[in-house]
Amino acid sequence: MEKNNLPSCPVEVTLQLIGNKWKVLILRDLFEGTKRFSQLKTSLGNISQKVLTENLRELEKNQIINRKVYSEIPPKVEYSLTHLGKTLKPIIDSMYIWGEKYKNNDLEVL
Repeated sequence: MEKNNLPSCPVEVTLQLIGNKWKVLILRDLFEGTKRFSQLKTSLGNISQKVLTENLRELEKNQIINRKVYSEIPPKVEYSLTHLGKTLKPIIDSMYIWGEKYKNNDLEVL
């Protein structure tokens, strides 16, 4: 996303950057530490290789994740959060807490 073409609403900016199911789940996994493509694919379950690749590329383009390629055969690629990506942790943590409360019918706290 080009910074000079950002929406005026900050919530909309955040949603454009991480506002799909797969990106949020990729972030969730990367908060645990660096992961390889196959680890992310396994953790995410029914995501296709194409969709995972597209989402990783978008997150990398927006400087939320790092992609490190090792010159080995077969090639080894690892993904990790950038400093910017790490700043999203409180948002994802809040989503986790809210989801737990909702699942447990702890609605008076919501």
